[in-house]
Amino acid sequence: MRTVPGPTDRVVVVGAGLAGLSAALRLRGAGREVTVVERGPDPGGRAGRVERSGYALDTGPSVLTAPGLVRDALACVGETLEDRLELLPLETTYRAQYADGSTIDVHADPAAFAAEAERVCGPGAGAEVTRYLAHLRELDALQWDVFIDRNLDTPLDLLGRPLLELARKGGFGRLAPHVDRFFTDERLRRLFSFQALYAGVSPFRAIAAYAVIAELDIGKGVWHPVGGIHAVPAALAAAAADAGVVFRYGTAVASLDLRGGRAHGVRLADGELLPADAVVVTADQADLLVPLRRRRKPTYSPSCVAIHVGVRDEMAGQAHHTITFGAAWEQVFEELTVTGRPMSDPSLLVSMPSRTDRTLAPEGGQVLSIVAPTPNLDLAPDIDWPTLAPRYREEVLQAMERRGWTGLSGAIEVEELITPADWAAQGMAAGTPFALAHTFGQTGPFRPSTYPRGGPENVVLAGSGVQPGVGVPMVLVSGRLAAQRITG
Repeated sequence: MRTVPGPTDRVVVVGAGLAGLSAALRLRGAGREVTVVERGPDPGGRAGRVERSGYALDTGPSVLTAPGLVRDALACVGETLEDRLELLPLETTYRAQYADGSTIDVHADPAAFAAEAERVCGPGAGAEVTRYLAHLRELDALQWDVFIDRNLDTPLDLLGRPLLELARKGGFGRLAPHVDRFFTDERLRRLFSFQALYAGVSPFRAIAAYAVIAELDIGKGVWHPVGGIHAVPAALAAAAADAGVVFRYGTAVASLDLRGGRAHGVRLADGELLPADAVVVTADQADLLVPLRRRRKPTYSPSCVAIHVGVRDEMAGQAHHTITFGAAWEQVFEELTVTGRPMSDPSLLVSMPSRTDRTLAPEGGQVLSIVAPTPNLDLAPDIDWPTLAPRYREEVLQAMERRGWTGLSGAIEVEELITPADWAAQGMAAGTPFALAHTFGQTGPFRPSTYPRGGPENVVLAGSGVQPGVGVPMVLVSGRLAAQRITG
């Protein structure tokens, strides 16, 4: 593993999102003097929060998996997860809702999940689920230490038995046909392949190795942090501050002070220079600060319209997380990743965390986050989102009403609507919060490194646009990998 040469006593971290906080905790635990610079008013980055009229809306990720990564980051400064966060395991990871009116509750208990599959999908479905969950555990064991939680400098780093074993298990085929071989019921096939969209690719184009994403939620379970997902970065930042990390909120970065192939400091927008021996950049478009060599035009993930609402309605009978599938399937991925059209028959991720956590909404109310995937602005530059947004919002809410969230539209008391145009205004390339797509050419050692060659020798990168990739667990890992480049 290549590491930063020379002194690394003073480190400036640009960005107080999950990646930056993960890196800051590890660097501080290793004895570095750490300053975190954040343009926003508080920590979190994409994991934002809006409080209004008694409702607390998470405006970023809604699903928390792999809490051990949070525990590990806190342990770097002698803290325990239990002292900083209350995590509630969800007995039902997801409810899958289908266009034919059927539902499958994905229970955290594997035997209960298998029984549910058998009940809904018929004889043999439970055994198929059990067999596939075992397969996912095998894929996870093969990939985590070798392909995911590791700095990769060259494809040669992957050579060895795990790579051959992954190929033998079909990991380099396509995800959709890989999943199809395990299941006869189309509903289970969708349930175990929709996660490819988290990686920014269609399951019909993703490599089968990305089946491992389903192991993180369906296999290992989903947790809810009391106070919402934003409670995670808030806890990490508080622990870092108590350990001596200095935070500068409301502080924009203008440039790096680059001389002689190194960054000697971080220049703030007001002209102040923060001296640094090493810099961690977690900005979404890192190349705006760091001179990087691009080998090819990047391919970005689809974006989304996110509708976060507080409603004066119990929404009785709804689950914490619901995947509501439209009738169309392959067609919607074609629209999102090829033709650049909003989904004609949308599949939606709906989260209602106040079902589990009553601190998030007033009595008699609920908070919901509705995520509708859309093309990104590179693929669909002609979509006028400021004009389309109100109409598209209505279409999504009407779809929700038809699918069982009766009375939703009329019960809304507070709302945050975010479109690809809004993501772009926040500095996210191609107007997507999901960064680079996990195409084969942007996967593993082919994805931008945490320590890019040709850049300043003491600048490292973290976040969803570099190794290992997109999602809460991955960006926490990227912070750890970036810190390793500095500490050795």
